[in-house]
Amino acid sequence: MCEMFKHVFLTGPPGVGKTTLVQKACEALVSSGVGVEGFYTEEVREGGRRVGFDVVTMTGERGHLSRIRDVVGASQGHREYTVGQYVVDLPSFENVALPLFKNAAEGASGKVFVIDEIGKMELFSQSFIRAVRQTLDSSVCTILGTIPIPKGKPLGLVEEVRNRKDVKVFTVSKENRNIILQEILAALQECLKHTK
Repeated sequence: MCEMFKHVFLTGPPGVGKTTLVQKACEALVSSGVGVEGFYTEEVREGGRRVGFDVVTMTGERGHLSRIRDVVGASQGHREYTVGQYVVDLPSFENVALPLFKNAAEGASGKVFVIDEIGKMELFSQSFIRAVRQTLDSSVCTILGTIPIPKGKPLGLVEEVRNRKDVKVFTVSKENRNIILQEILAALQECLKHTK
């Protein structure tokens, strides 16, 4: 089964629970002795409203990914990257996320590397795109990642990931999100057998 794929990605509409599933899968993997590295994206709320997103590593280090404009203020002369009302903090994202890829490439094999998510905000970073491609092509680790569902103009790297022969994509929905975890874990365990 896993001769064909070595990475597992979750897709589905925003807010359906992809990140929660990734976190649950990571907890299960760690408790079964599998090394897990990488990052996930967490929404940041103030006074009950969402003001942005942080990137959070598996060791708990955090950095800004984006904030809504009225929280950020005007830009200070550098190019601004925006998605909807959010201003993307590229230097902060790259400082937290990029070293993780380097560690994954140099580390021991048989690990799971989490990329949550490959989305519009993250794709402003050319270094991130290169790092994702290199990690997908490397035989050192299995990736557990999330990608958005196609909507509007296709995102190059997202479609690349979705169409790779070595990637298994699970679509998360409100109907299956509470029962799909075991399938995801089974797929990851299969993949790990082939990276060791």
